[in-house]
Amino acid sequence: MQERDGKYIFGVVKVGDKGQIVIPRNARKLYDIKPGDALIVLGDQRGMALLKTEIFQGVIDQAMEGLSK
Repeated sequence: MQERDGKYIFGVVKVGDKGQIVIPRNARKLYDIKPGDALIVLGDQRGMALLKTEIFQGVIDQAMEGLSK
């Protein structure tokens, strides 16, 4: 795992026949990802990102609070 300025490179993963990937152990440990955790897949034309659903929900909750003020 390489880290620079809070950004990480965990290595290369391959997509299996069923479209599955294995999240590297160092990434699972750093982001506290455990079996059964739900992740949301976000993306644009350049790539994609995985985010734990509770973190995404927190961002949505903050945005909704801002709208009600």
